[in-house]
Order: sequence, then C-alpha cells, then structure tokens
Amino acid sequence: MSDKERILLIALNATLELEREVICHLALNLDAWWHLNESRSIPQGGQSLRLSKKILTKASRIACNPDAAAARELRRADKLGAEIVTLVDSAYPEQLRDLDLPPPVLYCRGTITSAPGIAIVGSRRASRPGREIAELAGRELAIRGLTVVSGFARGVDASAHRGALSAKAGRTVAVLGCGLDFDYPRGHRALGDQIAVRGTVITEFPFGTRPAPRNFPVRNRIIAALAEGTLVIEAAPRSGSLITARLAIELGRDVYAVPGALFDDRSVGPNTLIRDGALLVQHPRDIIESLSCETQRHLVPDEEQPLQAPLSGPKGNLLECMKPGQVYPPEALASSTTWPVERVLAVLLELELIGWVRRHPGPAFGRSR
Repeated sequence: MSDKERILLIALNATLELEREVICHLALNLDAWWHLNESRSIPQGGQSLRLSKKILTKASRIACNPDAAAARELRRADKLGAEIVTLVDSAYPEQLRDLDLPPPVLYCRGTITSAPGIAIVGSRRASRPGREIAELAGRELAIRGLTVVSGFARGVDASAHRGALSAKAGRTVAVLGCGLDFDYPRGHRALGDQIAVRGTVITEFPFGTRPAPRNFPVRNRIIAALAEGTLVIEAAPRSGSLITARLAIELGRDVYAVPGALFDDRSVGPNTLIRDGALLVQHPRDIIESLSCETQRHLVPDEEQPLQAPLSGPKGNLLECMKPGQVYPPEALASSTTWPVERVLAVLLELELIGWVRRHPGPAFGRSR
C-alpha cells in the first residue's frame, strides 16, 4: 500500500484549502480518509478529529482523485531539482516522528542527513555581536560534525547557516515557512543554493504557499524536532525563537541561551530562558560538553590547528597591526589597515576560530599568541 499512501500524502499535503493541523491529522488516519468519499466518516485515531462538513467535502474530493494533484507536485519538484519525502518513505527523518503531528510531506533541496544537529535561532534584527556569535557558533559546531539547523531568516538564522558553511565539511539545514518556489527572504537565493549543496533546504509547505506569519510557528516545530538542542541568541519577549525553545522543551530536547545586555529588548528572551533553567552558553564548547556521551562519540575530534606557522594574506596583515598583550576595538584596527570595519570583523572572526585572537568585552580583540 506504500505507493498509494505516498500519492495520498502528497495530494493531501498540497491542498491549500485545508489547515495544516487538519492535514497532519488526516495523514495519520489515511485509511479512514481514503474512504471519506464513500462513507463520509470522520477519521478516528489517537485523538478524535472533528471536521466540519465543508472540510469533509474538500477532503473527500481529494481522496477521489489524488493522482493528478500528486503528479503536479512531483513535476514541480523535479523542475526545481527537489525531492519529495513522505511519512512512509525510509528517508523521512526519524526525529520528526517524535512530534504529535509530524509533517506528512517534506520538500527538500539537498540531502537529508541523520547526523546529530543543534538548532541556532534568534532575532531577525540581530545586533552585529549577535550575528558574529551566531556565525561563530555555527562554524564551531559544524567543525565538530554537528548539523546546524535554523530557519533561513535574516539576522541570527542566516549568520548561523553561513558559519556552518564556512567549515570545511560543515552541514546545515534551512527550514522554510513557505513553499520552495518563493524567494524568501528576498536576496537569500544564493545562500539557499549553497545550503542545498552542503545540506538541505526543507519545507513542509507545498508549492504556492506564501510566507504568511501563521506559517512560521508551524515551521518552528520542525527546527526543534530536527535538533538535539536549541541555542537562542537574541530574542525579544514575543519572539518566534522562544516558541522554538518551548517546543524543544516539550520534546525533551535541551535549550541553550547566550546571555545579553541589560535593558536591551533582544536580551529578554535568552536571559529569561537562562533564569528558567536553560544552559548559559559563553562558547560553543559549552554545548559540545553538554551533549550525551553517545552523541559525542559521533563527533569529529577537536584537533587544534597549529599556531606556530606564520599567517599570510589578510589574516597575517591584521595580526601585524596587533601587538601581543594589547587589545584593540575593531574601529582602531580598521583605521590601521584602512579596511572597512565589516572586513576587519570578518577577518577577526577567522582568526578567533583558529586560535590566534581572543575576544574581550567591548568588544575588543587581542592576540592569544
């Protein structure tokens, strides 16, 4: 029956007229739904599903002719170089089965991995330090072999994805709140293409689904479920990142948070999580050390890169401007090098990741060798 189930799931999931919750309920009751057009019975499963007559009629119409709807979705996926994975497929991520209402269908660009992952989420309007922390965390976790999961939004999410991609064999998963056929956020298409090569761009929403606000809390449950833990970096009190953290807690996953400055609205979310028991994170290694022994056995060994070899190029040039024992704000280094501050920060991040530079409050930076 798996072929028929697969067609039914794809057709059901592509029905824009039905709410996601209804679709997910029906997907768990395929047998009953398949016979809707004959019996008009309401599917019963672990939970009673109450459907209005209008919804029953729509669901019945889909059950009568699922092949055309499924074929249309498969053609569109093929055109984008995407794959459709359903609940009955072996490639379906096992972590998502922990959800009460797992997505019936996933549209994927790239390769789904079973490697353990950490979600990194936070503000779309992240501060520069917030973006730097997200990029640092994404890279450090990816270097150790963890998959970085995030929501592809501007700010913290995009920085986390870029950080993971900057690692030599880094993997990252971007979970969308719209169909694969939408360029959202606008201008992220190139980033999405890079992720599809080194990881996966994934969504449960069918083609034609616009990035409506109601979609993002739905998307967040996938982020929480795919990861062994969720790191929150800058989040306002009503942020969607806190929804992801709450969902992670409900799934029995760990929650981590980077503390923020007092009186900054973006600090309220992580600081509140820490107050309520989340692990305070000062460096990505805090997350690594908190993972289970079983997960740590699958990680790439932490091999420090040799520091004695001289550095060339921009990294070497910047180091020449930094005397051992002194600390420098980025603006001072920008003045010494005549580089834009953004370029200085990017090179400092690289030097920090390979152990040549240490970050100090301010922020300021000093040589560690």
